[in-house]
Amino acid sequence: MGREWSRRLIFLNLRAPVPDKLFLPGAGNSHPFSIGKNVHKEVADAAIKSYYFQRASISLPEEFAGRWHRQAGHPDDSVLIHPSAATRQRPEGTVISSPKGWYDAGDYNKYIVNSGITMGTMFSLFEDYPGYTSKIELNIPENNNAVPDLLDELMWNLRWMLTMQDPHDGGVYHKMTSAGFSGTVMPADDTDARYVVQKSVTATLDFAAVMAQAYRILLEYEQQFPGLADSCLTASKKAWQWAQQHPDQLYDQEAMNERYDPDVSTGAYGDDSAQDEFIWAAAELYLSTGDENYYNSVEMIPDDQMPLPSWGQVQALGYYSLLRFSDQLTGAAKEDLPQIRQLVIDFADGLMKGGNESAYGVVMGHSPSNFVWGSNSVAGNQGIALIQAYRLTGNTDYIDAALNNLDYLMGRNGTSFAFVTGYGDKTPMDPHHRPSGADGIAPPVPGFVAGGPNPGQQDGCSYPSDIPDQSYVDDYCSYASNEIAINWNAPLVYLGSAIEALQYEVGYSTY
Repeated sequence: MGREWSRRLIFLNLRAPVPDKLFLPGAGNSHPFSIGKNVHKEVADAAIKSYYFQRASISLPEEFAGRWHRQAGHPDDSVLIHPSAATRQRPEGTVISSPKGWYDAGDYNKYIVNSGITMGTMFSLFEDYPGYTSKIELNIPENNNAVPDLLDELMWNLRWMLTMQDPHDGGVYHKMTSAGFSGTVMPADDTDARYVVQKSVTATLDFAAVMAQAYRILLEYEQQFPGLADSCLTASKKAWQWAQQHPDQLYDQEAMNERYDPDVSTGAYGDDSAQDEFIWAAAELYLSTGDENYYNSVEMIPDDQMPLPSWGQVQALGYYSLLRFSDQLTGAAKEDLPQIRQLVIDFADGLMKGGNESAYGVVMGHSPSNFVWGSNSVAGNQGIALIQAYRLTGNTDYIDAALNNLDYLMGRNGTSFAFVTGYGDKTPMDPHHRPSGADGIAPPVPGFVAGGPNPGQQDGCSYPSDIPDQSYVDDYCSYASNEIAINWNAPLVYLGSAIEALQYEVGYSTY
């Protein structure tokens, strides 16, 4: 398959309907398209609804799941303590209950590290655009309560995360998993034993950050969730204390398997440093408690860089939160504020440099290094960084660039795929997602963003191209380019919803 033709058209001052396709001499017909208002809302809401389809420990009735209804799987009320996680109070084989939560990706396991950035990203959307997000309505079971549907969905995973903290010492288990990946079966048919494995400093700090952020949000919903805000803050503080006592306890799955049985071969989410997790957790705890000791206990600005957020690099999430509440900062945080602000702006400016001159007029892909495993989350997180720069400066050029990256995800790219299942004329039909592969229904579960072009091609599938921006194949076998994951969907949720919110809250128009 060769590269498809690309043309960029700008429509101004429309006075008559536009046809749903255009014919370009030498290139042929375009994909169908439409022009109108609120064009991103449906896909942004679907990206949130995708988390409902990832819920563990509950059936999905047809009333809410449509044709993708299914039986409950993984009650997770009899989870075993893996020998790597054993303590005097909870020896090997102890049975604990750890229900709810979201399946992490195309598999059926639940991982704290990946839940960390996922929850943090969507909590940040809730804090950045409360007026818009509080009005989002989804067809989920909790729709008729007095809680915004986005928050209701987040609570399903938050309550699982709370079960992953050892009540005896405050440490947090790295993941809840079967020993190996299941086959392509429906959730109810996967009955392998489930374990919680060793505690790690990165999981514990991600947990601390999420719980501190949850505290701020849940204070507004004390009547609906009595005592939950305080419980989250208490859990956050206990996790922080454990991390302070175990700063070097990183998760090394290979080393763990050398010492303990059974071996665990599921997603490792290992890391070689917890510096960024300490920064994020310290920032969130400082903001939620006002205690400057949290802030002062870490080197908040270790260098002049602001790495793009990913599951293994969460430093910027702390910066975004500090900037969000800049008028409340005190002491060293207030002194550091100008430098943190400049780091975000400089990072956004670096993204924009050369973006307009790229083949598709988008920031995403201006560097071949953008095309990694989960490259579509790179596009989404770039969009978030650009929106943060807009929030700091009021310069709408940043929003334009963020919108272009949303366009990238929806088809303005080297593959012409609209990468979100169920949306677009050319959309993934065979994502690496066990329910979509096992349910016997041709269309996949909607609202998931595929991983995206990945020249690493680690899965051994047959790809149409080695060119970085075209190294994608819509095939179930391609877990390296066509899997789904909660941390890849979260930046799509933020980016799509923020673009819609900006039209209402600040009067920015994309039309």
